Amino acid sequence: MHGSSAALAEVLYHRAMRLPFASPIAPMLSTAADALPDGEGWQFEPKWDGFRTLVFRDGDEILLQSRDEKPMNRYFPELPGPLLRALPGRCVVDGEIVIVGSEGLDFEKLLLRIHPAASRVKMLAEQSPASFVAWDVLALGDEDLREAPLAVRRARLEQALASATPPVHLSPATRDRTLAEDWFRRFEGAGLDGVMAKRLEEPYRAGERTMIKVKHRRTADCVVAGFRWHKKGPGAMVGSLLLGLYDDDHTLHHVGVAGAFTNQMRARLVEELAPLRERALEGHPWRDWAEAHEEAEAAGQRMPGATSRWNRGKDLSWEPLRPERVCEVAYDHMQGSRFRHAAQFLRWRPDKRPDECRYDQLEVTPAYELTRVFGARA
Repeated sequence: MHGSSAALAEVLYHRAMRLPFASPIAPMLSTAADALPDGEGWQFEPKWDGFRTLVFRDGDEILLQSRDEKPMNRYFPELPGPLLRALPGRCVVDGEIVIVGSEGLDFEKLLLRIHPAASRVKMLAEQSPASFVAWDVLALGDEDLREAPLAVRRARLEQALASATPPVHLSPATRDRTLAEDWFRRFEGAGLDGVMAKRLEEPYRAGERTMIKVKHRRTADCVVAGFRWHKKGPGAMVGSLLLGLYDDDHTLHHVGVAGAFTNQMRARLVEELAPLRERALEGHPWRDWAEAHEEAEAAGQRMPGATSRWNRGKDLSWEPLRPERVCEVAYDHMQGSRFRHAAQFLRWRPDKRPDECRYDQLEVTPAYELTRVFGARA
């Protein structure tokens, strides 16, 4: 069973669960901050870079609910078994699905799971099995714990998962701000995204932004070598800029995109980039990306026309630009040779030559073993 019929089946199947409240529910959300909050009354946790997931269990039944309130069981067939062994018989737990790669958390492999073919999902689950990291409990048996303060919920969660074994983990937590700052520095080498701060007296406020997230932020100068039109259609607004960095062999790699512009900026970019579209394919470093795609992927070079692994129907066609302009962008983390998330455009850099936009400008984060993160306890 695939697509909407599978999703409907999962929802109907969950409605029979004997729990204090039904799925779907909106998860509690966060707002960004530049620094960890001061004062007493805070709990700090690592920020896991994966798929936010609420787990509903009733006896032998498990339902995985995504952040956007959709069932996800079919994408992670390897998780229900370990969750049945680790979780109490009837409960609702909040956390994150992650995949551990050779260099820490691997968000790229998570994206590969969003695929309509069950056979491919099964193959990927065997090759790169996922883990679940729990950080909150919303229900135990007949108890609805959403109105209980976080301090109580955390204590109940630690009791409930005291005997959990991989691939199910209890997220580290601390009330020590100094230790949390240390986590912020060290855990990035394991692929973590930053640190979360939560009020100990707060209930679980579904759909509200009551948590605080502090993420790593860095800047880089990148070549702008192309763009994509806005989803409303070509001609009126630019959707995103395609960014490149040169390696030691002076090969320009596609490292990601810069987006999240205002509509005014999107319209202005159409006019601003128009001169760079003239004769853009003549000698463009990504001209032959379609023919060279498989070879480039094998060599670690990412090309801008690659099929979307998140949304197979998304239009990823792009417009080339002569790679003559440089922009400064803010980014949080590198995943291999590219930005893990979309970068944020900061400003044009007319004082920079494109050939100065190299990988060696980027800050290198020392590797940190994930086993040490999973084992960390306050």
